[in-house]
Amino acid sequence: MKISGKILSLVLAWMLCIPVLHAETVTLNLKDADISALISTVAEVANKNFIVDPRVKGKVTVVSSRPMNSEEVYQVFLSILKVHGFAAVPSGEVIKIIPDVNAKQDSIPTTTDRDPGVGDEMVTRVIQVDNVAAAQLVPILRPLVPQQGHLAAYPATNVLIISDRASNVERLVSIIRRIDQVSDSEIEIIPLAHASATEVVRVLTSLTRGRAAAGKGAAAGASEQVLVADERTNSVLLGGDRAARLRLRAIISHLDTPLESGGNTDVVYLRYAEATKVVDVLMGVGKIEEKEAAQGKTKATGASRGGSFDIQADESTNALVITAPPDIMRTLKRVISQLDIRKAQVLVEAVIAEVSGDVAKDLGVQWLFSGDREGGESPVGVVNFTNTGSTITDVVNGVASAIDGGALPAAAGNVLLGFGDVSQDNSFNYVAIMNALASDTNSNVLSTPTLVTLDNEEAEIVIGRNVPFVTGSFTSTGAATGSTNPFQTIQREDVGLTLKIKPQINEGDALRLDIEQEVSSIAPSVAGASDLVTKKRAIKTNVMVDDGQVVVLGGLIEETVGEDEQKVPLLGDIPLLGNLFKSRATDITKTNLMVFIHPVILRDSSVASHYTNSKYNYIRALQMGEDAEGVDLMPGKSHPVLPEFDEFSSLPAQQGAVPAPAQSVDTGSDATNE
Repeated sequence: MKISGKILSLVLAWMLCIPVLHAETVTLNLKDADISALISTVAEVANKNFIVDPRVKGKVTVVSSRPMNSEEVYQVFLSILKVHGFAAVPSGEVIKIIPDVNAKQDSIPTTTDRDPGVGDEMVTRVIQVDNVAAAQLVPILRPLVPQQGHLAAYPATNVLIISDRASNVERLVSIIRRIDQVSDSEIEIIPLAHASATEVVRVLTSLTRGRAAAGKGAAAGASEQVLVADERTNSVLLGGDRAARLRLRAIISHLDTPLESGGNTDVVYLRYAEATKVVDVLMGVGKIEEKEAAQGKTKATGASRGGSFDIQADESTNALVITAPPDIMRTLKRVISQLDIRKAQVLVEAVIAEVSGDVAKDLGVQWLFSGDREGGESPVGVVNFTNTGSTITDVVNGVASAIDGGALPAAAGNVLLGFGDVSQDNSFNYVAIMNALASDTNSNVLSTPTLVTLDNEEAEIVIGRNVPFVTGSFTSTGAATGSTNPFQTIQREDVGLTLKIKPQINEGDALRLDIEQEVSSIAPSVAGASDLVTKKRAIKTNVMVDDGQVVVLGGLIEETVGEDEQKVPLLGDIPLLGNLFKSRATDITKTNLMVFIHPVILRDSSVASHYTNSKYNYIRALQMGEDAEGVDLMPGKSHPVLPEFDEFSSLPAQQGAVPAPAQSVDTGSDATNE
């Protein structure tokens, strides 16, 4: 029987590697044996089934001085595979022998603390970390895991996942358990009896920062210290390592001491709020705090029991002088810090237009008849209408002058006709006035006032004249002298443009505007009026508008039509010819008031400077345009022109608020005011 060379080599290797074979123990001694022969031997001794990857090749050498049982042989086999870069991966009833680099991606078993695995078998272990962040351990343990192993952190549950040999995984677990210890960094709450928690935290924070900047030994731990002030309980929350906390607690105990003078008076300077207006609010808050302390609802210190408080406002320095127990003092200062904030401003640009139109037409004929007869002059008849611009009685004297050869004045819009012979007696004379007048008046009163005011503060602008109105008259007679002393009472009122606005900034960019707007003017006198007559257009409303949005108010159109006809009875009713004995007048008046409001929130100085710059440059451009045209009656003279805005805003304060114009000319007080 012939035996192939390969089978013979396997048999010889098996005979060499097992010189002594007992029923329960095996002694391994191999020198440059093929790894396939070793796998076959272990499969028979350990009673296991192996599937060998084609890449598993090589020579192995094993030196054993004592017999081993089947389990020990299998563990030695795993160690041999590890040395040669291979791994055994269980898969059901068989064990796969594959290269080490692929083992972590295969179905290696997942072990636990109770069953961690043995020796050099490939395992996966999930390790729970309790006191430190698992991600922080990865860079520490990474050098201890071989290249073919796996190490990763899962922050969601704070665990580590390790795939490696069971012995190395167990070593890593022991290292993790020594690192994963409860820290002595705790949070302490230190209540204060006399000092303010906010001030103590400010002092300690400055101290720790100063030590860190100076590079002291404790500066390394200063960054881990936690200092937080709880104003409600007047306590300091202190965190960090034990040594740092002991040092800070000693400092806090020295700071939390009562004042030697026994007084509790402090001066608080306000930056934005008005001291006199804040006093009433603070007095109410202080009384509530004092009442709650007396009822035991708040923690009352020794200084606050039986104490009282007082608040005074110093208008000259805009400061508050507060005398109160420490707990009430802290509450008042917290309220002051929330009230003393910079308020936003509101720029309101308005366009006010009042458009009116008057159309009037008069048409009529008036007559005057007169005759001369022997022995005297006597008029024959007069046709006089009162709804025309000029009546026949206005020219009676002129008629007489015309008859005598003089000039007869005629009113505008009237045609005067006169006939007669004044050289003979018993002559007949007549004068006719024909009124034909049409007028059309349109006026557009346009104003663009601009106001800037603080949030929730009313602003008003008035542009007009102060007109006197007679409110009464009285005449007294002296008892002794009999002389009279007449006098009148007069009341002056503004006539012109008035705009009042009170803005309130709501959440976001919405604005609530309380608007009062009035346009008044002096109207022509009417029949029956005892004094001046004024026209008035007013709007009073509340609107909600967004920042930068334009809202329109008004739009009320008033239109009146008046007709008047006067005629001579019977003669005025004659067709066509009757128009010579009629007078007709028609008057149409229409008025429309429109107000446009454009509010803008000025939250900071940059936005306010932008709008100020634009308005300033607009006025300067108008002045430069007038200066380019020159002064008509004074050649060579120029109008005053404002300096550039950057030059104006950079002037020192001692030079005055308004600098001298770059070019000036004496144009009189009226022109200067304009």
